[in-house]
Amino acid sequence: MVPIDMPDWLQVTPGGLYLPTADAWIDPARPAARALVTHGHADHARPGHGEVWATPETLAIMAVRHGPGATGRALPPGADIRMGGVRISLHPAGHVLGSAQIRLERDGTVVVVSGDYKRRPDPTCAPFEPVSCDIFVTEATFGLPVFHHPQAEAEIARALARLGTNPDRCLLIGAYALGKAQRVAMLLRAAGHAGPIYCHGALMRLMALYAEQGVALGDIRPAAGVPAAELRGQVVLAPPSALADRWSRRLPDPILAMASGWMRVRARARQRQVEVPLVISDHADWDELTSTIRELRPQQVWVTHGRDDALVHWCGLNQIRARALHLAGRDEEGE
Repeated sequence: MVPIDMPDWLQVTPGGLYLPTADAWIDPARPAARALVTHGHADHARPGHGEVWATPETLAIMAVRHGPGATGRALPPGADIRMGGVRISLHPAGHVLGSAQIRLERDGTVVVVSGDYKRRPDPTCAPFEPVSCDIFVTEATFGLPVFHHPQAEAEIARALARLGTNPDRCLLIGAYALGKAQRVAMLLRAAGHAGPIYCHGALMRLMALYAEQGVALGDIRPAAGVPAAELRGQVVLAPPSALADRWSRRLPDPILAMASGWMRVRARARQRQVEVPLVISDHADWDELTSTIRELRPQQVWVTHGRDDALVHWCGLNQIRARALHLAGRDEEGE
């Protein structure tokens, strides 16, 4: 295999990756004339672009969140286009509904930009598809060996067991509006919770969008206006910001839970006064990051954001050229 250098048709800037011949940015941090968007989270899909290329689901998410604006160009997974001499296709990333890796090919060199991704099963989105490449551009949100995500099913079972022993309380789970809330709802269903799931108003639009896209979430109801007595023994989902808000004070002695990969860090759970920390992440943990790189066997690894030092060091120990890109505007987990 002939070693490759950095392709001149892909530029790295603090604001994102740029394809000069196509005048196109990948997940740009600022409004751009043309954007290739990996998924709908706010740190990747910003408003104000002139033209957006993404999966149909991501375009639908952006329309709900940002309203009409950019011209949407739907690119279904597996289909490809040529733009400025670069062949571009999207492939499932397993992160949230519509999330995609972006495959770029020109002059015999293949670059895959992962966006955010995970390798765990998730019925709310298509699973991660390994795509062979010369350069793998990866996230490293949980890029430290200490991060080993447990089975999400066991985390949900633990939360429901706590509710079962406290039937006069409700189970209030903090979950991000896009991806996490819907995944938690599906985990609850798989665990046998067949009753209604009550939701903070900030979650309802995206819950409805997932249902429209064919993700069967079951009986989802707004929590607003429901008497506190009726919420005893029930599950309530809310954005993390609402857990300490006066909105939650009307709930019947809530069992405070939070679904996030960062619940592995006890100090963060204590800081939020979380009674039941649920280590449920939509990002790859250390084992998933390293096993994915082993599987793809790229010549180079570029790390966009997160705990990049450890992953770059691991690549070096495994004779893989690696560099940290330090892209601006990427959140740890959430939005």
